[in-house]
Amino acid sequence: MDSLPDIAIRVRRAAFNRALAEADLDAIGPLLAPNVVLVAGTDSALLSGRKAQLLAWKREFAAPERTIYIRTPSRIQASEVEPIAFEHGHWRGVSAAVGATLASGDYTAKWRKIGADWVIEAEIYLTLA
Repeated sequence: MDSLPDIAIRVRRAAFNRALAEADLDAIGPLLAPNVVLVAGTDSALLSGRKAQLLAWKREFAAPERTIYIRTPSRIQASEVEPIAFEHGHWRGVSAAVGATLASGDYTAKWRKIGADWVIEAEIYLTLA
């Protein structure tokens, strides 16, 4: 099992944030497990599977008033018995045009180490502002 899951997951999260800021679908795919699940913060929309999530990001990247989502981990909790971990943190959606925060809240993500890489299996978002 990875001896430094905290650092590895933070590095992968930073890569995800960069991919979102740069509208880079090719960089997002490898960060997601094939059967990844995302529950949105406001309407609890469910995105099930890597393909569904990539399609949603593609639509988001093409929006005339694009929002850039930034996830900031506050704590990573790794399992002692399985190659899995929880990431807890804060998220914000900012206007790509002006940088103003449009929404924010908390999130939890479940990661799994597959081969040499940590991938996201599930994310749940809570909109607080």
